[in-house]
Formats: sequence, structure tokens, C-alpha cells
Amino acid sequence: MTWSSASTVRIALLDDHAVVRYGLAGRLSEEPDFQIVGTFATSKEMMVALRTAPADLLVIDYSLGANDIDGLNLIRALRVRFPDSKILVSSSHYNPATVALAMKAGARGFVGKSQELSELIQAIRTVSVGRVHLNNNMAAELSSMLSTEPGESAREGEVVSDSLSENSELSPREREVLRCCLDGMTVTQIAEKFARSVKTISGQKQSAFRKLGVRNDSELFKIQHQLEDL
Repeated sequence: MTWSSASTVRIALLDDHAVVRYGLAGRLSEEPDFQIVGTFATSKEMMVALRTAPADLLVIDYSLGANDIDGLNLIRALRVRFPDSKILVSSSHYNPATVALAMKAGARGFVGKSQELSELIQAIRTVSVGRVHLNNNMAAELSSMLSTEPGESAREGEVVSDSLSENSELSPREREVLRCCLDGMTVTQIAEKFARSVKTISGQKQSAFRKLGVRNDSELFKIQHQLEDL
């Protein structure tokens, strides 16, 4: 397929690893319909630059440096400040729970860093025209993870279950409970710590799980890396 200059996609790259950043910029620049408008090591650098050099599509890493905003908070911040820019995540944190949360936060696609560059290029073109991109295998994993009716699969763009579609903002008490869970405490121990009933703590834990789209402690620990700001 021939791509004309009229369909040029302006792309901004965010990755705290210089080798990855410049490698991606060099490869994507070879595509006639791609224009790299900036490469950034921090979210602050990207947000400052985007005010004067807007991009159609933001390719961002999910986990940045220790002192930088990342994960869900980064996606939400970019959506609020640059609503006309579509977000595509490229990350080594490539599992159904993380992908589902990223898509719920506002990403339009997610590509694992272990995948071929051709997958990323396809994802950029798909997302740039307003469609959702997920690898077929990941889409299938999400479909099996989500609470769909028997025989029903999640359609493109509907990658988030009803539980994830609910208000994903955790209350202060739900955050307290999750912090304790991640520290290995049982519901009974948490109830004793905060002088609340076991029933209350259990309800707050289950409410937090619904908002995060996880079903048990095992799934919670799988997304522990993105809950460090609790």
C-alpha cells in the first residue's frame, strides 16, 4: 500500500532508555507516512514540547524512571492535557491485567517490547485512524479474562469489562486496604489494624478489586508495579 504525505502521522516518542528511544525514532522515520516530532526521556519534557509541537500520536513507555510519573497516571495526564493526541503504549509490562488497565485509562493500543517492530508500525497506523490495536493473542487473553457471556467475545474497542468500566478511582480507605494486602496482611489483620469489622474491610477490598479489574490476590500482585503510588 502506498502512503501519501497527506496522511502523515506526527509521532512523539517517550522512553527513558536512550537506545530504545533513538532506535525507534530511526526506524519509524523510514516510513514515508511517519514524522517524528520529538523524542523524550521524561514525561515533563514531552508535555512541555507538545504545547508548541503537537503530535497526532504519542508512543509511550508504561514504566519510566523512578522519579517520573508513569503507568495509569501518565496516560490520564496526557489525555487531559492533550485530548487530540492518541496514545499507544509500548512496554515490557505486557500482561492482560496491565493492558486492560491501560486501555481503560485511555490508551488506544498496547504493544509489548518483545514483539516485532512491524507490529508497532501496524499499531501506529491503526491507532492513528481512530481504531484500537491489540495483538490477536492479547485480545484473546483479555476476552477470556473479562466477564463476558458464555459464547460471547469482547469486540474490538470493548477490551474492558463492566468492572473496569466503573469508576476506577480508589477511595482513601480502599487504598489503605490494598497497601496492607500488598504487604501480605490478611483481612482479619487489616480489620484489627484499623479497628474496623472484618465485613467492612472485606467489602472495601472487594470494591477496590472491582475498580482495578482484578479478581483475587494473585491478580493484584501481578499489577503491583503500577500500584506503588497508593
